[in-house]
Amino acid sequence: MRVTRTQGWKLSVVCAAAVLAGCATHSRTPAPVEDRSAGRTPSSAAMPGEPARSLPGAENAGRPGYYTVRPGDTLIRIALDAGQNWRDIARWNNLDNPNVIEVGQVLRVVPPVAAVAQIPRPVGPATGTAVPVPAPAPAASAASAPAAAPAPAAPAASAPASAVVPPASASAPAPQPAVPAEDEIGWSWPVPTGGSVIAGFDEQRNKGLDISGKAGEPVLAAADGRVVYAGAGLRGYGNLIILKHNNTYLSAYAHNQVLLVKEDQTVRKGQKIAEMGNSDADRVKLHFEIRRQGKPVDPARYLPAR
Repeated sequence: MRVTRTQGWKLSVVCAAAVLAGCATHSRTPAPVEDRSAGRTPSSAAMPGEPARSLPGAENAGRPGYYTVRPGDTLIRIALDAGQNWRDIARWNNLDNPNVIEVGQVLRVVPPVAAVAQIPRPVGPATGTAVPVPAPAPAASAASAPAAAPAPAAPAASAPASAVVPPASASAPAPQPAVPAEDEIGWSWPVPTGGSVIAGFDEQRNKGLDISGKAGEPVLAAADGRVVYAGAGLRGYGNLIILKHNNTYLSAYAHNQVLLVKEDQTVRKGQKIAEMGNSDADRVKLHFEIRRQGKPVDPARYLPAR
């Protein structure tokens, strides 16, 4: 069959229209898009095709006694800020490699026993400890009942008896002296007399005192304690020693030239623990910190006058 030029042109137009129609029809049904972002944090993001994973301890995020790892954190810094031994934190969190922690990971930074101790123990009526439990309740009610006390004050015999009870309950907060008793530490200067303070405490810029000295000059323990860290793993501190004095206080000694003690070693107040230097510093000096429950405090408020 012979096809004229006009017929061929019309046939080409019809074919092209059919092809375009087919393409338009296909483009109206886009491929489904799978949302894989649900439940994923930046640090737990998986590679394409892999299921998202949750980081260790994520269920404890935001709870008291737990810390969420941030960029730049190290276990040593976390421990210093929490007022704990980094080895203890590694043990509490079952860390196989303390040098490997991930952003977003949640770590326990208080002892498990401390967390349990904060929970009131239930006391059964059949136990012998049930007797002390009612005692605090009357003490509390007596404290709130001074308005009713004047009424029975007419009987002179009962008035003295009731008058004696409130002072006893008022002084009953014996925990008050106990807490300061632990806080009371006989601090001493970490360098022999002669070193001057060249930079004072600033909570934002300088978390301790910078004390001048000469290379090799003795650095002394400011109080009795135990070495919980000795090394150069904390950026900005150089060769660093951290002493734990009790459940409340730590002290830190930075930029040393030589470290003379090891971790877990017990030291005495005034003992030489290092030699002054300029490691990770612009000059020879000792950077000295006192931390109360992990928070930096001004050492000048604790050290004796010179």
